[in-house]
Amino acid sequence: MENLCKICKAPLHGRIDKIFCSIQCKNRYHFSLRRDTNKAAKISDKILHRNRSILLELMGKNIRQKKVTRILLDQKKFNYNYVTGYYVNSRNKIYNYVYDFSWMIFSDREILIFRKSSPKSHLP
Repeated sequence: MENLCKICKAPLHGRIDKIFCSIQCKNRYHFSLRRDTNKAAKISDKILHRNRSILLELMGKNIRQKKVTRILLDQKKFNYNYVTGYYVNSRNKIYNYVYDFSWMIFSDREILIFRKSSPKSHLP
């Protein structure tokens, strides 16, 4: 059985593990992958940025920690499913990160929000 190009289905010549018949077909394939990936990432990034904006609005510029009602976050359409990371402490409390903020379910009605401390500059 002859191997065929993944894009244009032309017969392949040369190495056994060859996938594409030309640089153009290879580029077309990878461009398509990037386009699909960027489309999916754009949707997630939009939600994450909106979540961060909501947390920033609630925290202001200088507040380090604040307790808010879950209803308030719901009203602002905060999406609890989109986080950039999480951490489970020794008491099994989950801290959900959204870039430089984190939040934790404090009770059924309250969410505790934290601002990540910025690294101190070592410049004089």
